Amino acid sequence: MNQDLTQELAGQVTAAHDAGRQLRIQGGASKTWLGRAVAGEALAVAGHRGILSYEPTELVITARAGTPLTEIKAALAERGQWLAFEPPHFDARPAPAGGPGADAAATLGGTIACGLSGPARPYAGAARDFVLGVRIINGRGEVLRFGGEVMKNVAGYDLSRLMVGAQGTLGVLLEVSLKVLPRPATELTLALDLTAGEAIDRFNRWAGQPLPLSAACHDGERAYVRLAGSEAAVLAAHARLGGEAVAAGADFWRGVRELRHPFFQQLAPLWRLSLPPTAPHDPSLGPQLIDWGGALRWVQGEQPPWAVAQAAGGHATYYGRGPAGQPDPWAGGQAGDPPGGQVFQPLPPALLALHQRLKAALDPRGILNPGRLYPDL
Repeated sequence: MNQDLTQELAGQVTAAHDAGRQLRIQGGASKTWLGRAVAGEALAVAGHRGILSYEPTELVITARAGTPLTEIKAALAERGQWLAFEPPHFDARPAPAGGPGADAAATLGGTIACGLSGPARPYAGAARDFVLGVRIINGRGEVLRFGGEVMKNVAGYDLSRLMVGAQGTLGVLLEVSLKVLPRPATELTLALDLTAGEAIDRFNRWAGQPLPLSAACHDGERAYVRLAGSEAAVLAAHARLGGEAVAAGADFWRGVRELRHPFFQQLAPLWRLSLPPTAPHDPSLGPQLIDWGGALRWVQGEQPPWAVAQAAGGHATYYGRGPAGQPDPWAGGQAGDPPGGQVFQPLPPALLALHQRLKAALDPRGILNPGRLYPDL
């Protein structure tokens, strides 16, 4: 399908702005549970879809926000390319009523709005690093374009990357231009018998060496490392690192990326801690799965780890309670507020004020996904 709904969507936002009505941006419904519940009239953007341009030789693709992620990845795969930040889909998991499930379909807009990256993130870059430009509707109903389709075209503030992770609170994504990369010729996953602390130390030492690393994880029992590149480079790295080759390596990393690994099947609150990769392993936090070479710690526990994350120089996010981080069934399909009433790491007053000023500039009446990130945004 190829469909341009720019005028219709802009008209809806303009009318909502004039009337002071709040809007809840609705894409493929694969990530509606991530964040705080939003009250408001649904603004359906999934029908605004289609790949607008793809230049394999320039490594750039531009598509409308409602384009399914599977469609984009299929087009790239035909030319041996991929989205190197390895975004999760979260669209094929059973879930409580109101949560994501078989009918959900991850879209490009939702992927960028949530700003999520997969296991390759520390080695290839984060989602925001691949965004070249966006076209949005602001809270006044105005259609704006930021950035473009090349790396060096930004003068002043790079507003296109502000949309990554904003979850629709700063504007309705219409189009996104992304940098893409060639798919590695060879991939190999190794399993090593290391403790979590040993794994973090090894991951950080290896990151500073000329090794073709593309993922590094400790699932609570063993360490796993993915090598990607030319066959010669991968084989040489295997000989150097040792470890046991994993036949189903792709399935393992898919499970980690999509929260289907057995670690995520426990009925317990799930927290996502983004920390410096060298942060020591803290067993007192409870069961953990360590990804991103030590920079991402998935933790199960009843108590919000805000203070722990802040003390380590990072931040935490609440991912819900239940198998695979599924949303709380009593919270209308949202992740729901954990004890303390926060889903995302509380902001210092000065930083919150900066966020509020940015929100006021792009959405002066606060009608776009109000409260999705914080009550005051």
